[in-house]
Amino acid sequence: MTAYRGISTILAGRAREVAFMEAALEELPAALLLGGEAGVGKSRLIREFLKRPRGEHGIRVLVGGCLQISAEGLPFAPFSAVLRQLVRQIGVEGVTALLPGGTPRGLARLLPEFGVPDTESGTTEARTRLFDHVLLLFERLASEMPVVLVIEDAQWAERSTRDLLSYLIGNLPPGMLMIVTYRSDELHRSHPLRPSLAELSRVPWVRRLELDPLSRRAVAEQARSILGHDLDPRLLGKVYERSEGNPLFVEALLGAGRIDGELPESVRDLMLGSVQKLPEETQEILRLASAGGDRVEHALLAAVSGLDDAGLSRVMRPAVAGNVMVVDGEAYAFRHTLVREAVHGDLLPGEHTRAHRRFAETLEADPSRVPPGRAAAELAFHWYAVRDTAEALVSAWKAASVAMEAAAYTESLHMLDRVLELWDKVPDAAERLRADHGSVLVKAIRAADLAGETERGMAFAKAALKEIDDPVRSAGVLEQRGRLKIRLGDHTALDDLREAARLVPAQPPSLARARVLSTLAQHLYLMPTGREEARTLGVEALAMAREFGNATVEAHALITLAGCDFLEDAEEHLAALAGAREVYERGADDSAMLRVATNEAHLLEGMGEHERAVEAARRGIALAGRHGQARTSGAFLTMNLAEPLMSLGRWDEVLEVVEHALELSPPRLTRASLHWLLGVIAVARGDLESADDAMSALDAVIAPAHSLVQELFPAERLRIDLRLAHGDRSGALDAVEHVLTQLDPSVSSRYGWPLLASCARACAEMPGERALKMLAEVRTQAGRTPAGGRPEQAHALVFDAEAERAEGRSRQAAWQAVAAGWEALGEPYPEAYALFRAAEAAGGQTPGREAATRLRRAAALAHGLGARPLLEEIETCARRTRVAIGTRIGDDSLGLTPREREVLRLIADGRSNREIAGALFISAKTASVHVSNILTKLQVAGRGEAAAVARRLGVV
Repeated sequence: MTAYRGISTILAGRAREVAFMEAALEELPAALLLGGEAGVGKSRLIREFLKRPRGEHGIRVLVGGCLQISAEGLPFAPFSAVLRQLVRQIGVEGVTALLPGGTPRGLARLLPEFGVPDTESGTTEARTRLFDHVLLLFERLASEMPVVLVIEDAQWAERSTRDLLSYLIGNLPPGMLMIVTYRSDELHRSHPLRPSLAELSRVPWVRRLELDPLSRRAVAEQARSILGHDLDPRLLGKVYERSEGNPLFVEALLGAGRIDGELPESVRDLMLGSVQKLPEETQEILRLASAGGDRVEHALLAAVSGLDDAGLSRVMRPAVAGNVMVVDGEAYAFRHTLVREAVHGDLLPGEHTRAHRRFAETLEADPSRVPPGRAAAELAFHWYAVRDTAEALVSAWKAASVAMEAAAYTESLHMLDRVLELWDKVPDAAERLRADHGSVLVKAIRAADLAGETERGMAFAKAALKEIDDPVRSAGVLEQRGRLKIRLGDHTALDDLREAARLVPAQPPSLARARVLSTLAQHLYLMPTGREEARTLGVEALAMAREFGNATVEAHALITLAGCDFLEDAEEHLAALAGAREVYERGADDSAMLRVATNEAHLLEGMGEHERAVEAARRGIALAGRHGQARTSGAFLTMNLAEPLMSLGRWDEVLEVVEHALELSPPRLTRASLHWLLGVIAVARGDLESADDAMSALDAVIAPAHSLVQELFPAERLRIDLRLAHGDRSGALDAVEHVLTQLDPSVSSRYGWPLLASCARACAEMPGERALKMLAEVRTQAGRTPAGGRPEQAHALVFDAEAERAEGRSRQAAWQAVAAGWEALGEPYPEAYALFRAAEAAGGQTPGREAATRLRRAAALAHGLGARPLLEEIETCARRTRVAIGTRIGDDSLGLTPREREVLRLIADGRSNREIAGALFISAKTASVHVSNILTKLQVAGRGEAAAVARRLGVV
């Protein structure tokens, strides 16, 4: 008779799931969300999948797990484990070579082998830089060979780990399979992982696989493998019924040896059955180890138990042999957390307290017994578990600082919550922490702000203001609350900022006053009537910032003053921004760099300097890239890159960079601008379903009561154009009426003139008394709107020509002037539209040679843009006037889009996918798709053949 094995040697009943995972591996990049109840076999499935042969090149496998050493979990725990594993595979030098600039400090928060974390680690920018470094590392690893990254037990992932998981999955590089497991039975309705899973499920390359319990037949196969013989059918029925097909429970039932006897009712007792078969001294160590969490370092457990290395190894060997514990590097891990929970739950109250106290005291004596960065969180967990409020308070305070340094802002906030919870229970709390209660609240405000918990930050600020008596400290809290209110769109933000400025005395000068005045000036600058006051405050803030040597405040003050002083002189404005950029390079934080780069690109586009705006945005993205933020902070600049690209008619590029940016889940208002870009192109190309989706996305994120004109006005313009495209002319006039009654286009010439032109077009498309009445009101608005810059002047010409068309007197000369204006600005779509209207205004007369040339140019421009609706109108006009325009969309002899031709030129230059992506500011994944499409269209087998075809046909 074959001996009892404890666990099955086969993977019973999971052939379909293995095939599903194999299919995912064949379609990289791919992500697999693997769920199932505790013990259903998720980890075993992954192990068996990874053991399968993979050919001569193989795959790289990296595995990390989320830890539940406290209610909040350990920040970035699985990624620290993965990095440690990677270091063991290729060494610190090998990892360093894959990082931006060959420096590993960006990953120092995850692993001490990479040096000391940056001193600026307590900032949002540091967190995004960390995310970028991790993504770039995996991207470069996957370029060498396929990578399978496994993150287990995501139900214990704290906020920072969840955010990083979502970020990686949303930007998964080619050649990578990411598997994330979670316990579905622990995902209660309010579990924070639930919305993350729902959001990730919408990512195209994400698959979900829910492991169901085993069938009766599969349980029989599992039991046969464990026992070495077929189980009696009656006993099999009992095992199946009691286990409900859970493989772990099947193992527990078979291992207890009392299948047909009276067994404990709970899972805890089932798990204890396997433990109780071990020697008593092993059980005693396991009870102690259960207090240390699912994974306990060998050195720590030896110190806590009092055993030497050899003695601990001897005692633990039966637990490892019995599959209760597994060896994980230099640590022991319970085979399943249910085993640990069962053992830990079996501790008597005194045993529970003593075990956690021994862990805490041992860690305090020597924190190096756990991996760097873990000691503070573990101490906070243990002292809280033993209800030692004083030690729990101190350790939570320290843990909050460590988490902040690791850019784990949510965890820092949790720890600060605990400090506030315990404060009143520790009479000398202030002395122990060397900080008063108000200081804890101030830190909590900052942690909440960085964690995105704006409402909680507001609550902390309210509490802090009630107990802080010092005017300067109160001003700091008000300034923080003002920033929070700005993010919430709360109009009382200005009140807080003004009160903060009042509380900080003007004399003597102070950095606190400089910071408050800079923030107040920045907010006032965005208000139509606040520019002069913003200038005065900005000058004062600048002087104090320079006096105290604070580059960040100095840079922000310079940016604000540039906008105030050079509103009408764009070149001087740009020069001033360049000065602020120089200050940033002397040591200001990344928020200053982002503001400089964004303002510079925004300003150039407003001047009609589209090519310069593109280059400025790309410089900003490159600057962000040098700080490891190309795909985060750089994504913020994507809309500043996409807008001039759209003006230039490079629409395919726009779609690529926008879709890539949306994958990064940018902030709400950035997302709104990106959807607007998609909607505008979709309307122009006749893709009304996509345009409807974009409009819905805009409506979901834009709040008319609080949004700025640069968000509201383009959205309303798109609404008008979309309704006209649908043929809903009455609805378009309804939208015009909303503009006239709810908005004031004159407050912004840059965004007002395009909106006014669309309003006039709507009136022209539905002539009649209502339209003429509205047109008169629109003309009144136009009369109050200045048109200083070249784009505004071009839109003003469009408005005049559309207004004349609405009045039934469209003039060819007016539209020719419009076309000339857009041609000078290099904007092909409005030029093509104006040329078409000029031909239309000529009536049914056969045009002369010059007019026919214009109509052909209009057709060529519309064709190049893929603007089907406009091209169809041009073709109708051409047939009426008997002008042969020749080309049609899709007539390209190679079947390539303009973007694919650009990629083909880069292929012919010998560029890799990564180099193509870098040159075109798109993802490597998008570049790969373009290359695949090109090879298919050219019917060639490889890049070399594609380059040869391109040269033969004169494409390059």
